[in-house]
Amino acid sequence: MEETNGFQQLGLSDEVLAVLKKKGFESPTAIQRLAIPVLLSESCDLIGQAQTGTGKTAAFGLPIIERLEVNKGSVGAIVLVPTRELALQVADEIASLRPNPSFAVGVVYGGQSINEQIRRLRKGLDLVVGTPGRVLDLLRRGDLKIDNVSWVVLDEADEMLNMGFIEDIEAILEHTPAERRTLLFSATMPDRIAKLSRKYMRNPKTVQTERTQLTASLTDQIYFEVTEGDKFDALTRIIDIELDFYGMVFCRTRVDVDSLTSKLIERGYSAEGLHGDISQQIREKTMNRFRKKHINILVATDVAARGIDISDLTHVINYSLPQDPEAYVHRIGRTGRAGKQGTAITFITPSESRRLKFFEKATKTSIRKEVLPAASDIVEVKKERIKDELYEIVRSGSYADYLGMAEDILEKNSPEVALAALLKMAFKSQLEVSSYPEIRGFRVDTKGTSRLFVALGRQDGMTPRKLAEFIRKKGNISNNRIDDIVVLDTYSFVTVPYKDAETLLDVFAPESRDDKPLVTKAKPR
Repeated sequence: MEETNGFQQLGLSDEVLAVLKKKGFESPTAIQRLAIPVLLSESCDLIGQAQTGTGKTAAFGLPIIERLEVNKGSVGAIVLVPTRELALQVADEIASLRPNPSFAVGVVYGGQSINEQIRRLRKGLDLVVGTPGRVLDLLRRGDLKIDNVSWVVLDEADEMLNMGFIEDIEAILEHTPAERRTLLFSATMPDRIAKLSRKYMRNPKTVQTERTQLTASLTDQIYFEVTEGDKFDALTRIIDIELDFYGMVFCRTRVDVDSLTSKLIERGYSAEGLHGDISQQIREKTMNRFRKKHINILVATDVAARGIDISDLTHVINYSLPQDPEAYVHRIGRTGRAGKQGTAITFITPSESRRLKFFEKATKTSIRKEVLPAASDIVEVKKERIKDELYEIVRSGSYADYLGMAEDILEKNSPEVALAALLKMAFKSQLEVSSYPEIRGFRVDTKGTSRLFVALGRQDGMTPRKLAEFIRKKGNISNNRIDDIVVLDTYSFVTVPYKDAETLLDVFAPESRDDKPLVTKAKPR
């Protein structure tokens, strides 16, 4: 078979090489070059230390695809990740890398119906990607069995540590056979991760890539606070206010890409999507159209955007907040090239302010808050563009075929009335402020407190002291910051500082009780 740009030297099969070629993967990343040959040629455990956004999923996913015996009636591999967003992303990418469609990949996480996930498990899965809380819940219910797994992957292990999942991970590992292969990937190696590896891994080999400096100095970074339901209208306002918008819009999953692209096209925008399920031929056509600016909006996932090198983007928009600072820098670094300043825009929802501040700290840059353009501003911009287009038509003289019709109209109307009527007919609601939906703002309270609802009560053995300890341990916050604890039969309430509330909501996001989130913001009293 023809060489596939460096991947052939790693020991991958022709079938997998063909998939990589179809996806447009040109050469392996550093962590892929280091990890894949070891995982294919040896039977050892492995510790991979590399930043996020460096291709870790393929580094462990490709060897599992090559070596795992599929359709044996039980789960053969399990991948643990810290968040539902990463779970979806990892499952999506692994599924796109498999040459055999019968290799069944599934994802389990909190915040989604557990019954639907159970039904998928019962149909049979070869590989499961999941968050620790939901995986442990399914194990304890007996709906997920991993006593025959041959591969266990701990992805973003340091992040899982930060989110308080170490105990859950240890409990999960106790359900796996001793002869499994354990792979641990982490950007850093704190003491507790090192201790975990010593306890649960057998003489692991370590591969490590160089850590690069996170920077995007030529990019103006701003963010807008929007609710999830207002994101699309916020995006269209940003596109409309710009004279020559030419940018990429990043989404988490291929489903999100398809949905957003369709909505943009329906609204009349020149947009196309890019994700892992798109063939190489269509990918090349899309990229060619984008480079030639036949389309000015490219909607993509992080995976699909790898290797895209376009130097004159005006905007990069994070429609969904990326998983980590490395992914953030990788996205926004696509603008601000060739000495030109670009603009990176990030939409954040009420629960994401803490993560954005973390990105700021990690990248040593300032991400400035701005207010979305008002509907009246959009209308004024559109009016000016229409005037410019009319002046250009007059200047070019390309209106001769319409003179007779114009004379007929002017026989019964003044020029001003006739032109106004034509503008209304041509542009309709585009020039009416009232036709633009209201975008609701929200205020991020960084000083006050938040009341939280916890789906655990006296029936679960909770007392005020036990609940405080439970929250303190999971959220890594001190007891003196937990106040006004009320424990009832089936649920409880606690009050914590706002910043701690945001942390707790993130920590408990993967966990649920009776198909409902374990911890949510309480309704106002």
